[in-house]
Amino acid sequence: MKQLRDILHKVALVGLYGSTDISLQDLQLDSRAVHEGSVFIAVVGLQADGHAYIDKAIALGAVAVICEDLPATLHDSVTYVQVKNAHEATGVMAHNFYDEPSTRLKLVGVTGTNGKTTIATLLFNLFSELGYHCGLLSTVQNKIGTEIIPATHTTPDAIQLNALLAEMVSRGCTHAFMECSSHAIDQRRIAGLHFKGALFSNITHDHLDYHKTFDNYIKAKKRFFDDLSSDAFALSNADDKRGTVMLQNTKASRHYYGLKNIAEFKGKILENNLTGLTMLVGATEVNFGLIGTFNAYNLLAVYGAATLLGESSEEVLRVLSMIKGAEGRFDYLVSNTQIIAIVDYAHTPDALENVLATINQLRNNGGQIISVVGCGGDRDRTKRPEMAAVAASLSDRVILTSDNPRSEEPAEIIREMEAGLDSAGRKKSISIVDRKEAIKTAISLAQAGDIILVAGKGHEKYQEIKGVKNHFDDHEVVREMFSLLDK
Repeated sequence: MKQLRDILHKVALVGLYGSTDISLQDLQLDSRAVHEGSVFIAVVGLQADGHAYIDKAIALGAVAVICEDLPATLHDSVTYVQVKNAHEATGVMAHNFYDEPSTRLKLVGVTGTNGKTTIATLLFNLFSELGYHCGLLSTVQNKIGTEIIPATHTTPDAIQLNALLAEMVSRGCTHAFMECSSHAIDQRRIAGLHFKGALFSNITHDHLDYHKTFDNYIKAKKRFFDDLSSDAFALSNADDKRGTVMLQNTKASRHYYGLKNIAEFKGKILENNLTGLTMLVGATEVNFGLIGTFNAYNLLAVYGAATLLGESSEEVLRVLSMIKGAEGRFDYLVSNTQIIAIVDYAHTPDALENVLATINQLRNNGGQIISVVGCGGDRDRTKRPEMAAVAASLSDRVILTSDNPRSEEPAEIIREMEAGLDSAGRKKSISIVDRKEAIKTAISLAQAGDIILVAGKGHEKYQEIKGVKNHFDDHEVVREMFSLLDK
């Protein structure tokens, strides 16, 4: 059983009231989960302030309270630890509570607007194929070896995260690969962790509903690299205009990958078609199963990271040539009538542009591109008109529809998307609120050789409407429509 004094190691204390020589059962951020022997950490969240629930936590048996602001009345039987930043303290305390799991395996984090899931998943698949026992923390799923653990956030809270890492260690994992979202970095969910390596993919406008400004978004990503230790490596995209900025203040060793600019891990695309990529990586020509320029960058990032982790470059390229990426990233399905549908998670203007640019490069015989695009509710509204404009500029037909409207009215989200269309864009676009009907309409408009892009949801198996998650899978809908078409 842990002592309070043990888990306060490296926590920035403001004040201490009571004894730290007390035993504790667990750490809790939710007062409803507190029981006898718990330590309750009062954090200021987006929806609620944990300080309002301190008395409730004590009544349920909390032996200690971690807080930024002391309550007016202190209980003699409870220890109060005042900290500068409760989010930061949570990460450090959780790491201590679970015996510093990130120091007992090689933890590699991936951040950036696009590509995080693919890079983390490719690393997991690569190292698994290389014979290592690995863990994965991603948007699509968390994995310990072959066991799948459902993911609820891009990055779990600090307590859940350290518990997962500790479980990975207990099961013999030697490596763990995780996505590090800007939210997780800003909210200090990864505080206290020791990263062996960190990767930067790219950065474009996203999550401004949370960060408010693009500068704040950049700073959140950059902090990940600023916090690295000198025994870690930092690997960044040399072709992204903020690729060098990310590594300016890092203590880690600096490395770059890219297709255009000077980079340690350099690639050149020789062929790019629906069967995959042929690339020159360094001096070696390799055929990969993944498609598109954006995946060329993802592959180079993975190749660079694996090499920096000490693996043979030849063996890495051999295995990478055989493995697949993450679910819902440029998944393509073909009907018997030779209509192609591509399901992709692209939910930012830049990601959508990358996917559509790739499709334009790949299409044959003048087939048309029909895009089905939506935007999520309760999220960054500034990208809605941009998404519609990108879709219209790179598609022959566009169907604007629902994504996850959440608490918003789907029709209003679509109206905000329509505001980004010029007269030419409006002529080639129609709006259909029902996503299934939108996909059905796209398929009905298509002929042999046409390519349909169904964007925005990718791996997701639900559609969230008015707080309710209803089963919805873009892949299933496409297959259903194709089966009717093929009869």
